Amino acid sequence: MSSEPDGPAVDEAVRTLLLLIPRLVGRAKRLPIPEALRGMDLAPRHLALLAHLEYRGPVSVNELAALLEVAPTTVSLMVSELSRRGVLERAADPGDRRRRIIAIAPAYTAPIGEWLSGNAHAWERVMRDLAPGERATVIRALRAYEDALELRDEQPESEQK
Repeated sequence: MSSEPDGPAVDEAVRTLLLLIPRLVGRAKRLPIPEALRGMDLAPRHLALLAHLEYRGPVSVNELAALLEVAPTTVSLMVSELSRRGVLERAADPGDRRRRIIAIAPAYTAPIGEWLSGNAHAWERVMRDLAPGERATVIRALRAYEDALELRDEQPESEQK
Protein backbone atom coordinates (compact mmCIF):
# COMPACT_ATOMS: atom_id res chain seq x y z
CA MET A 1 0.00 0.00 0.00
CA SER A 2 2.39 2.65 -1.16
CA SER A 3 1.27 6.18 -1.71
CA GLU A 4 4.07 6.78 -4.21
CA PRO A 5 4.63 4.77 -7.44
CA ASP A 6 8.16 3.53 -6.67
CA GLY A 7 7.83 2.97 -2.94
CA PRO A 8 6.45 4.28 0.31
CA ALA A 9 5.94 7.95 1.04
CA VAL A 10 8.36 9.46 3.56
CA ASP A 11 5.79 9.25 6.40
CA GLU A 12 5.11 5.58 5.65
CA ALA A 13 8.80 4.74 5.42
CA VAL A 14 9.55 6.47 8.73
CA ARG A 15 6.65 4.74 10.47
CA THR A 16 7.75 1.35 9.11
CA LEU A 17 11.36 1.87 10.18
CA LEU A 18 10.35 3.10 13.64
CA LEU A 19 8.56 -0.20 14.14
CA LEU A 20 11.14 -2.36 12.38
CA ILE A 21 14.44 -1.16 13.85
CA PRO A 22 13.64 -1.95 17.51
CA ARG A 23 12.59 -5.47 16.45
CA LEU A 24 15.87 -5.92 14.55
CA VAL A 25 17.94 -4.73 17.49
CA GLY A 26 15.94 -6.94 19.86
CA ARG A 27 16.51 -10.00 17.69
CA ALA A 28 20.23 -9.27 17.34
CA LYS A 29 20.51 -8.91 21.11
CA ARG A 30 18.87 -12.31 21.57
CA LEU A 31 21.58 -14.08 19.59
CA PRO A 32 23.09 -16.45 22.14
CA ILE A 33 26.40 -15.38 23.63
CA PRO A 34 28.81 -18.33 23.58
CA GLU A 35 29.62 -19.82 26.99
CA ALA A 36 33.26 -18.63 26.85
CA LEU A 37 32.10 -15.00 26.59
CA ARG A 38 29.27 -15.02 29.15
CA GLY A 39 29.79 -13.00 32.28
CA MET A 40 32.21 -10.59 30.60
CA ASP A 41 29.70 -7.73 30.36
CA LEU A 42 30.53 -7.16 26.70
CA ALA A 43 28.87 -4.02 25.36
CA PRO A 44 28.06 -3.12 21.73
CA ARG A 45 31.37 -1.22 21.54
CA HIS A 46 33.20 -4.46 22.35
CA LEU A 47 31.19 -6.30 19.71
CA ALA A 48 32.18 -3.74 17.06
CA LEU A 49 35.86 -3.99 18.04
CA LEU A 50 35.76 -7.79 18.00
CA ALA A 51 33.94 -7.79 14.66
CA HIS A 52 36.70 -5.71 13.06
CA LEU A 53 39.36 -8.05 14.41
CA GLU A 54 37.40 -11.12 13.33
CA TYR A 55 36.78 -9.94 9.77
CA ARG A 56 39.89 -7.82 9.10
CA GLY A 57 42.44 -9.71 11.16
CA PRO A 58 45.06 -8.28 13.53
CA VAL A 59 45.56 -4.49 13.39
CA SER A 60 47.11 -1.70 15.44
CA VAL A 61 45.24 0.39 18.00
CA ASN A 62 45.34 3.38 15.64
CA GLU A 63 43.88 1.31 12.79
CA LEU A 64 41.13 0.02 15.09
CA ALA A 65 40.39 3.57 16.22
CA ALA A 66 40.02 4.69 12.61
CA LEU A 67 37.74 1.73 11.80
CA LEU A 68 35.59 2.36 14.88
CA GLU A 69 35.69 6.13 14.37
CA VAL A 70 36.74 6.78 17.98
CA ALA A 71 39.86 8.13 19.66
CA PRO A 72 42.88 5.82 19.97
CA THR A 73 42.76 6.26 23.77
CA THR A 74 39.23 4.81 23.80
CA VAL A 75 40.36 1.80 21.80
CA SER A 76 43.44 1.41 23.97
CA LEU A 77 41.24 1.24 27.08
CA MET A 78 38.96 -1.38 25.49
CA VAL A 79 41.96 -3.40 24.30
CA SER A 80 43.50 -3.28 27.78
CA GLU A 81 40.23 -4.40 29.33
CA LEU A 82 39.84 -7.32 26.91
CA SER A 83 43.53 -8.22 27.14
CA ARG A 84 43.28 -8.53 30.93
CA ARG A 85 40.43 -10.98 30.40
CA GLY A 86 42.55 -12.96 27.92
CA VAL A 87 40.24 -12.22 24.97
CA LEU A 88 42.81 -10.16 23.04
CA GLU A 89 46.56 -10.39 22.60
CA ARG A 90 49.09 -7.67 21.81
CA ALA A 91 52.16 -8.61 19.79
CA ALA A 92 54.99 -6.76 18.10
CA ASP A 93 54.37 -5.99 14.43
CA PRO A 94 56.85 -8.11 12.45
CA GLY A 95 57.27 -5.21 9.99
CA ASP A 96 57.87 -2.59 12.71
CA ARG A 97 58.85 -3.98 16.11
CA ARG A 98 57.93 -0.66 17.81
CA ARG A 99 54.30 -1.03 16.78
CA ARG A 100 51.86 -3.33 18.62
CA ILE A 101 49.29 -5.42 16.77
CA ILE A 102 46.02 -6.45 18.41
CA ALA A 103 44.51 -9.86 17.71
CA ILE A 104 41.86 -12.16 19.13
CA ALA A 105 43.47 -14.72 21.44
CA PRO A 106 43.34 -18.25 19.96
CA ALA A 107 41.14 -19.53 22.80
CA TYR A 108 38.48 -16.99 21.86
CA THR A 109 38.64 -17.17 18.06
CA ALA A 110 35.93 -19.84 17.72
CA PRO A 111 33.52 -18.40 20.33
CA ILE A 112 33.76 -14.90 18.85
CA GLY A 113 33.32 -16.24 15.32
CA GLU A 114 30.27 -18.20 16.50
CA TRP A 115 28.79 -15.13 18.18
CA LEU A 116 29.28 -12.85 15.18
CA SER A 117 28.16 -15.40 12.61
CA GLY A 118 24.45 -15.03 13.42
CA ASN A 119 24.41 -11.40 12.30
CA ALA A 120 26.85 -12.01 9.46
CA HIS A 121 24.82 -14.88 7.98
CA ALA A 122 21.61 -12.83 8.10
CA TRP A 123 23.29 -9.85 6.37
CA GLU A 124 24.90 -12.13 3.76
CA ARG A 125 21.53 -13.67 2.95
CA VAL A 126 19.92 -10.25 2.53
CA MET A 127 22.79 -8.66 0.60
CA ARG A 128 23.15 -11.62 -1.77
CA ASP A 129 19.61 -10.97 -3.06
CA LEU A 130 20.28 -7.27 -3.75
CA ALA A 131 21.96 -5.69 -6.74
CA PRO A 132 25.24 -3.87 -5.95
CA GLY A 133 23.49 -0.48 -6.23
CA GLU A 134 20.79 -1.61 -3.81
CA ARG A 135 23.44 -2.80 -1.34
CA ALA A 136 25.12 0.60 -1.60
CA THR A 137 21.77 2.30 -0.94
CA VAL A 138 21.17 0.23 2.21
CA ILE A 139 24.63 1.01 3.54
CA ARG A 140 24.34 4.70 2.62
CA ALA A 141 20.92 4.95 4.32
CA LEU A 142 22.12 3.30 7.53
CA ARG A 143 25.18 5.57 7.68
CA ALA A 144 23.04 8.66 7.03
CA TYR A 145 20.67 7.56 9.82
CA GLU A 146 23.60 7.17 12.20
CA ASP A 147 24.90 10.61 11.20
CA ALA A 148 21.46 12.18 11.71
CA LEU A 149 21.24 10.68 15.20
CA GLU A 150 24.71 12.01 16.00
CA LEU A 151 23.76 15.51 14.80
CA ARG A 152 20.65 15.39 16.96
CA ASP A 153 22.74 14.36 19.98
CA GLU A 154 24.98 17.38 19.42
CA GLN A 155 22.08 19.88 19.30
CA PRO A 156 20.80 21.55 22.47
CA GLU A 157 17.52 19.99 23.59
CA SER A 158 15.63 23.22 22.86
CA GLU A 159 16.57 22.93 19.15
CA GLN A 160 15.67 19.24 18.73
CA LYS A 161 12.49 18.51 16.85
